[in-house]
Amino acid sequence: MFKLSPSSAVISPVDVLQGDRWIVYHRLQELMIPCWCPEDGRLWVEIHHGNHAILLRSAIQQFTANRLELVDWLERCWETDISPQGVESYEFHGELER
Repeated sequence: MFKLSPSSAVISPVDVLQGDRWIVYHRLQELMIPCWCPEDGRLWVEIHHGNHAILLRSAIQQFTANRLELVDWLERCWETDISPQGVESYEFHGELER
């Protein structure tokens, strides 16, 4: 079976269609985020950092969000202050799982 480190959180996104699941899986592999699809067909992802969670959300969002949501996400990314002060005051808007 799969061995996970104790400091990792494992999540299973449920609302990714089976055909899209493999595309998301391969994208996460490209991003070097540990993930796997067991025989039951679910996609499991091992999250080690906050960046992994953001990249996972982005990969899944491409298949689950409508155009308006994608435009809103992109605009918020452009407006995000990435200075240390901006990161400390960042508030998460939305959900990781759908």
